[in-house]
Amino acid sequence: MALLTPLLSGFIAAIIGIIPPGLINMTAAKINLKEGKKNAMWFVIGAVLVIFFQVYVAVLFAQVINSRPDVVTLLREVGFGIFAALTIYFLFIAKAPTARKSKIKKKSKKSRFFLGMLLSGLNFFPIPYYVVVSVTLASYQLFVFENNIIFIFVLGSVVGSFVVLYSYIAFFGSIEKKTDYLMRNMNTIIGSITGLVAIGTLINILNYYFG
Repeated sequence: MALLTPLLSGFIAAIIGIIPPGLINMTAAKINLKEGKKNAMWFVIGAVLVIFFQVYVAVLFAQVINSRPDVVTLLREVGFGIFAALTIYFLFIAKAPTARKSKIKKKSKKSRFFLGMLLSGLNFFPIPYYVVVSVTLASYQLFVFENNIIFIFVLGSVVGSFVVLYSYIAFFGSIEKKTDYLMRNMNTIIGSITGLVAIGTLINILNYYFG
């Protein structure tokens, strides 16, 4: 049971972080459509390999931060300000994004593997995302910075990322039909999520000072 919690935490965190339509998951789906499942899977393997190292580095960085209660408190306060600002931006300021169609030329499995690594490597979002996730989980005693727990959490994140990317490949037909709807409402979805995170962070801060 002690190992199940970090596994599920990493799995769920990965799903939340990667499920919105983005460059990596939509590219995987389009490669599947244009070149077949094998090339798409090589792309996914390359992307997931980089995600593994990104999550691991993020958790190690979070471990250093977590040993400094003053830094953790400061991060919570800064995080609340950032998430509150993002909520206001996405709900009231940002314009709805539009889906862009990209042309994909047929390439070898090896080139798709390295393309997956490249696009995943250019995506810096996972590092700060998993720093916040792991520190937050640790603050609620749902995660501890021990080698085996860290590895299980990273494994859960990798499996979650793979599942989402594979789902985009396997169910692209139905996903594609809903892409326009998702893109039109993406600001509301993201704004709602950041709003909930901001409220949770504020409650955590208030409990720290007045609890």
